[in-house]
Amino acid sequence: MKTWIRHAAALAMLVAAVATQAAGTVGNTLPPGFPSIEDTSLAKPLIGFGAAGAVARTPVILIHGNNDTPFPTACNPYGRIQALAQFLSDNGYSPSELWGVGYQGDQCDLASDQTRRSSIAHTNAANVPDLRRFVHAVMAFTGARRVDIVAHSLGVTLAREWMRQDEAQHLVRRLVAIDGPNHGIINCSPDPANYFQAPAAGGFTPSSEVCQELGSPDTPFLRLLNGRSGGRENDGPTRVLVIRNGDASFVYFPVQDGVIAPVPAIDSFGKPNDFSKSASLRGAREIVFTGQGAYDPILRTGHLGILNSPQTWQATLDFLTGPPRDEAKDEDN
Repeated sequence: MKTWIRHAAALAMLVAAVATQAAGTVGNTLPPGFPSIEDTSLAKPLIGFGAAGAVARTPVILIHGNNDTPFPTACNPYGRIQALAQFLSDNGYSPSELWGVGYQGDQCDLASDQTRRSSIAHTNAANVPDLRRFVHAVMAFTGARRVDIVAHSLGVTLAREWMRQDEAQHLVRRLVAIDGPNHGIINCSPDPANYFQAPAAGGFTPSSEVCQELGSPDTPFLRLLNGRSGGRENDGPTRVLVIRNGDASFVYFPVQDGVIAPVPAIDSFGKPNDFSKSASLRGAREIVFTGQGAYDPILRTGHLGILNSPQTWQATLDFLTGPPRDEAKDEDN
């Protein structure tokens, strides 16, 4: 009996040691030996986070949205992708399995020109090369054959566009798409009530580069990205989970979102359009949350709050760690 107790105690200590090793702090730097990747828009190294060490799970690459960063910086108090990564680390992932890419720098360049928020440097097309090199660098550094991706807002279409360009669906095991602009954004219309057109509000005019991509579901960029076959919008073996707002999100809904006033539901071509389900993807599993503005501590917005939400974090963890299932059974929508 005493021998059994000693063995049980030893096993418990081993389990505790493994759990302690798996848990850790997610930092705000990339590890020694990881290649320096030049940001093609800023001509300086990409920022991000990751860690050296053993990898037992599929590595997760976390991608922030437009005008955001992978962690808080001197010029951006948000950066909540890092907090989501920390939640994953607290629940079994090793920091060596969690990677964040900052494809727009620290956002300090916005202080001198707010219209950069809608400029070419912030487009999907301009940042695909950065993401492409980062994904392959993570795979080479960890020895992984595939990655998982967790993306918010513009990060969703950025990931999908890289996958489309490179036919890289076989490299992405699972994709969590959090409130992404898959069918356009509401704040690109020529309507005078669209105050986002003002330079101080980002310069989101119909002719701005971001709006040329995302100002309507009928832009050339989104028509190519989504196709018009009526079939799935996540072709290939990648399993996809959409997490979106169902009540307020200032880039999709013509309603007050925290402190951000609404704009008319009109696209960049001047046509009325319902953007409220822009984040949805045909063929993907979908979870709809409401009241997410409670998790944005600064602006109280649903679009930013949903990334910082414990509901989103738990749904992400469950999806990434859930057992494999037949793709056909995942078509909940």
